[in-house]
Amino acid sequence: MPLDPVNESWLAQINEPIVDPERPIIDPHHHLWRRPAPRGSYLIEDFWRDTGSGHNVVKSVFIECRAEYRTDGPEHMKCLGETEFVTEQADASENDDNQTMIVAITAHADLTLGDSLTEVLDGHREISKGRFRGIRHSGPRDPNPEMFSIRGNGLEGQYAREDFRQGVRTLGQQELVYETWHYHHQNRDYLELARAVPDTTMILDHMGTPIGIGHYAAKREEIYAQWREDVAEIAKCPNVYAKLGGLAMPDNGFGFDKAERPPTSDEFAEAQRRYYLHMIDCFGPERCMFESNFPVDKLSVSYHVLYNAMKKMVADFSEAEKDRMFYGTAAEVYKID
Repeated sequence: MPLDPVNESWLAQINEPIVDPERPIIDPHHHLWRRPAPRGSYLIEDFWRDTGSGHNVVKSVFIECRAEYRTDGPEHMKCLGETEFVTEQADASENDDNQTMIVAITAHADLTLGDSLTEVLDGHREISKGRFRGIRHSGPRDPNPEMFSIRGNGLEGQYAREDFRQGVRTLGQQELVYETWHYHHQNRDYLELARAVPDTTMILDHMGTPIGIGHYAAKREEIYAQWREDVAEIAKCPNVYAKLGGLAMPDNGFGFDKAERPPTSDEFAEAQRRYYLHMIDCFGPERCMFESNFPVDKLSVSYHVLYNAMKKMVADFSEAEKDRMFYGTAAEVYKID
């Protein structure tokens, strides 16, 4: 997941009072990686600087980003290196009661492996010290990958492949979740997958990723209309849960990352409220969870401003509904105490 370095001084232009600072939060979607300059690493200490900026983020879930893979051994087992790396980071997070603790891991595996898949799942389970919760084998694929800042590497026809679907079924049989992200024009393919594997809990990341760059930029309203219909159909599948966030990636085309200063929480909420509220309307708070997608979304907005914006979008919801979206849904899906 190669990214340009985050401009911390640019982000520091916006500093806001924290909205609802005591509310407990599980951040169900962040990444960690170790990379050389100039792109640089994002490790537990960096994550703590973000989660420690004011909101009460007590626990978190690491989501695979193809970091720290093993450099030798069988190809299908190299992904275990990421779980080894993150487990070390998670162990460190348990040593400080005042910091966010990584309590769950969504790892990677090739779900088309067939009989060899169980070997990989067992490896993740053994390495993670009880934190392994599921697999993300993402599906993003577009005819013009060169225009994206984060290029999708999904397989051709991935969601329709029977070997892939069988892998997703295997996750359900082992009480693991299947997690993915993809582009908006793949939402119907995802819908068919969800219908084909009703016994597996599925998590849709980044709200189905409506693209807003390249030739898609001039079609935002057309894409939004189709996206609304697709999301409503996906939400009819009771095995699917939704993550609310991930729309601050440059590929979403809101342009925050190119502005002279980053957005305030009010500006961010104004630009994206209709997407968030439609997701909640379709899935209900009981199947929604707010995500940071950090440090990817940090290219556009700081952590405390992002969570301020999300809290403002649901300010009129009941306390029980807000607790569900900021904590309870993630706790249920990822089996967090």
